[in-house]
Amino acid sequence: MICQECGKRPATLHFTKIVNGDKNEFHICENCAREKGEMIPGTSGGFSIHNLLSGLLDFEPSSISAAKSQAIRCENCGLTYSQFSKLGRFGCGSCYQSFSEKLDPLFKRVHGNTVHVGKVPKRSGGIIQCKREIDMLKKDMMTCIEAEEFEQAAKIRDQIRDIEKKIAGL
Repeated sequence: MICQECGKRPATLHFTKIVNGDKNEFHICENCAREKGEMIPGTSGGFSIHNLLSGLLDFEPSSISAAKSQAIRCENCGLTYSQFSKLGRFGCGSCYQSFSEKLDPLFKRVHGNTVHVGKVPKRSGGIIQCKREIDMLKKDMMTCIEAEEFEQAAKIRDQIRDIEKKIAGL
């Protein structure tokens, strides 16, 4: 998508402004955003989605040392994780695989999970929702078994059986 203001550069900032109930969508480039003064309060130099991402990427779990982060490098383009965290964008398609060890915790923090499950229609998705619930309960049951919480695991097993009976009745 091209910037709505200058019509020259790619639009990298997409936002919706609601003023007095009037909703307006904007698709502008970073330069035009700076010129228009579209900023997030408290940021210096204007808004950049790359600054936002690089702020999220600075999250460093204590189990992985900073030196190890510096050593992670994309074999295809040579981009380091440190460079990636400053830029907020990949150098090539292979970077995702190269940095996957560091990205999964980030995705989990931002999205709550590392797997996209989508939405299920309420009317026709009853069986799908039940199966998803069974999968979640099975994971919970395995966690309880590993923690040797067998009474809780038995309760979850019974919940799974109830849901399976419900599915069989549909």
